[in-house]
Amino acid sequence: MDYLFEEDAALKAFVLVSLAICAGLAQDQPGNAQNLNAPAGNGQKAAKNQAPKKWPQKYTHAPDLADVPYGPHQRNKFDLWRAKSGKPTPLAIYYHPGGFSLGDKSSIPTAFLEACLEKGISVATVNYRYSFQAHYPAPFQDSARALQFLRLHAKEYNVDPKRVTAQGASAGGGISMWLGFKPDMADPKSDDPVQRQSTRLPVIAAVDGQCTYDPRLIAKLIDEDTGRLISRMALWQLFGFDKNEDPFKAEKFFPAFEDSSAINFIKAGAPPAFLYYHAPLEPLPVKIQADAVHNIRHGLAVKERMDKLGIECVVRDSSQYQGATRAEQLNRDMVTFFLKYL
Repeated sequence: MDYLFEEDAALKAFVLVSLAICAGLAQDQPGNAQNLNAPAGNGQKAAKNQAPKKWPQKYTHAPDLADVPYGPHQRNKFDLWRAKSGKPTPLAIYYHPGGFSLGDKSSIPTAFLEACLEKGISVATVNYRYSFQAHYPAPFQDSARALQFLRLHAKEYNVDPKRVTAQGASAGGGISMWLGFKPDMADPKSDDPVQRQSTRLPVIAAVDGQCTYDPRLIAKLIDEDTGRLISRMALWQLFGFDKNEDPFKAEKFFPAFEDSSAINFIKAGAPPAFLYYHAPLEPLPVKIQADAVHNIRHGLAVKERMDKLGIECVVRDSSQYQGATRAEQLNRDMVTFFLKYL
C-alpha cells in the first residue's frame, strides 16, 4: 500500500498518526493514543517518534470466531465475541479507522469490547476493502454486506437480528453513520440471501466520524483548507480522482461525494446517534491537522438536523471525560445509550 503515498512522505506520516489516534482515543491502550499524547483530545501534537502498531494487533480477549469470511475478497472478514446468554443477544458491529487505506479490525478498543460484553452485547469487528483496492462505494458496500451477513446468520451466532448497532472510528465512524442514515439497502429479489437482509439500524455511534466526504460541504462546515487536506489525504483515492485535481471542481465525482455523505440522508425515522470527538470545539482555523479532519463540527451538524426531527443525538468530547478511567467512562456511556434503543 506504500505506493499510495510515494510522492508525499509527510502525508503518509500524518495518516499513520491519525490512524493511531483514532484507534486508541477511546481506549487509552499503551502504545496507542496514550503514547501519542492524544487520548484526552488536548490539542497536543503526536510524538514524532511514535507510530501505530503493526496490523493485525493481538487481542487482549481472543474472539470466539476469527477471520470469518462474509464476502469474496480477502479483506471481507470479521471477528466475533459472543456475550454469554441463554437467549439471543444484541450485537454491536465495529468498523475500523484508517482513512479507507489503512487499519484493521483488530484495532477495536478494548474498553468498548469489554463494556459491550459486560452488558450482554455480542461484538463483531469488520475489515472492508481499502480504497486502493476498490474505489467508493466498495468499502461502504462491504460494511453493509458484513451487517447483512451477520443478520443472516444471527441464529447461528446467538444474536437478535433486530437488535444490531454499528460503531466506528474516523472512516469507520463515517461508515457507521452512512449505514444508519441511508435508506435500507436490502434487495428482496436478490438470488443472494445475504443481499436480502435489511441494513436498517435502531441506534448508531461514531468516534471522530465524518458526516460527509464531500469537500464542498467540508469547506462549509469547517473551511476550504480542511476540504483540500482531507481530499489530498484520503478522498482522491477513495473516489478515484487525480490527487492534484481541484476537488471543488471535480464535477464528475460530485454525485459520489453526495452519496457517500451520511448527513444527506438524515430524515424522519433515522436512528438515534451517540457521537464522540477527541477535540472540543475550537476557533477556526484549526491548527492541528488531526483535529481539523476529525472536527466536532461534523457531529454538531448531524445533531442540528436530528434535533429538528426530534431524534436523540448526543455529541460529546474529551472535556466531559476526565481522569485515568475516561476511556471506561466514555464506553460505558456509549453502551448505555445503545441499550436505550436495542
